[in-house]
Amino acid sequence: MPRIYTPENIETAPQASQAMLMDVKKKLGVVPNLFRMVSTSPSALEGYLSLSEALGKGKLSASTRERIALAVAELNGCSYCLSAHTYLGKNLAKLDDAEITANRNGASNDPKADAAVRFAVKVVSERGHLQTSDVDAIKQAGYDDGQILEIVLHVALNTWTNYINEIAQTEIDFPVVRPNQK
Repeated sequence: MPRIYTPENIETAPQASQAMLMDVKKKLGVVPNLFRMVSTSPSALEGYLSLSEALGKGKLSASTRERIALAVAELNGCSYCLSAHTYLGKNLAKLDDAEITANRNGASNDPKADAAVRFAVKVVSERGHLQTSDVDAIKQAGYDDGQILEIVLHVALNTWTNYINEIAQTEIDFPVVRPNQK
């Protein structure tokens, strides 16, 4: 049972969140529980959507963003995000089962994406306290400073949603996928 209130629909969300939720529905066709739950704080919803939109305009491909989300969700043990990003990874980013498994294990079958996923995993596991050799390795894999910053922001955004969903115990509205460590 959710520990933080999730409005049943757009109309029962706070007035200040309703237009933002309508935009989510236009883009996704539905309003997932995460968005409705976060809408109880219009400023939190605005921040989440703004950062997501800004990162969507970045240099990282949608498939790399999903790979990072899968790795971070697995590390943080978030069933909601793991379920959502497995679904999005398969259906939007067109990742196959082998790739999703690799991502959940902190890697990728694509050599360049592998460097990004491994870097993201290091950021999480080391809480940002990386060695110069870690930064050098991601640069040698072809990522520039801007892309490195985007990877770190994706880690932060995904960690935020992982924590929010675990605290709230958000009801999963995607095909359920559980972390390996739970």
